[in-house]
Amino acid sequence: MAEVQMELTRRAGSTVLTLTGTLDLRSHSAVRDGLLKAATEAPDGLIADVSGLGFAHDAQLSVFALVAMRLGDWPGIPLALVTERADQHALLARLPMARYAPVHRNAAEAERGFSDPVRRRVVRTFPRSEKTPGLARDFVTEVCEAWSIPELIDNGLVLVTELVENVLQHTGACPEVRVDLRRGICTIAVADDDPRPAELHERYTPTEPGLGLKLVAQFARAWGCSRTWAGGKVVWATLLAPRTVAGITGTRPGEEPRFP
Repeated sequence: MAEVQMELTRRAGSTVLTLTGTLDLRSHSAVRDGLLKAATEAPDGLIADVSGLGFAHDAQLSVFALVAMRLGDWPGIPLALVTERADQHALLARLPMARYAPVHRNAAEAERGFSDPVRRRVVRTFPRSEKTPGLARDFVTEVCEAWSIPELIDNGLVLVTELVENVLQHTGACPEVRVDLRRGICTIAVADDDPRPAELHERYTPTEPGLGLKLVAQFARAWGCSRTWAGGKVVWATLLAPRTVAGITGTRPGEEPRFP
């Protein structure tokens, strides 16, 4: 079975996944999954270094276009390819795939090519407690008010309650709540270190905890569950801000929101 080796490194302005081996039908899904996992920990942009990657057929390179489109929903970051090989760069730059994942000669050049949309991001980890869902709701309310998007509070509270309760009920982990805002899309995501995929169950009686999959799907613009590079998962849901949020100063990952 063909294997592609993947190594993750972080730069100040991006996360780089170096791919070495051969991209073919057997390794296609592994490369796709590796890129998606790396993206969960890439707040600014993801770069795939393909200098050491061979490919059996041009069609296999569509994996980069598919991943780039998938990252548009969440986490809303750009994907770029880099290669030090002039012949490979010339070939990749001519392919349709390059419209979705542009090709550069090095990571610094790729970072300069990233669009720099106004973005805010804040992360907070909560202890396991019966008070945790309420604390998470307070956190989301605080952030939405600070970022001048109060119209997203009600829907945001529905989403964060379900996602946090899902962690508390089905894992032994402490939920990590992430809220970010980019291009008018607000994402509420909850990460944990349990590798099992999330199962958002229906609520059949009013006394059962959790609001269920139907309400998550109803209130969210899009939602899903993504594996993380560290081995856990992130369950995320996005909301569309009804108006353009202007004048926002970006924050670094983990930085608390700045209140006016």
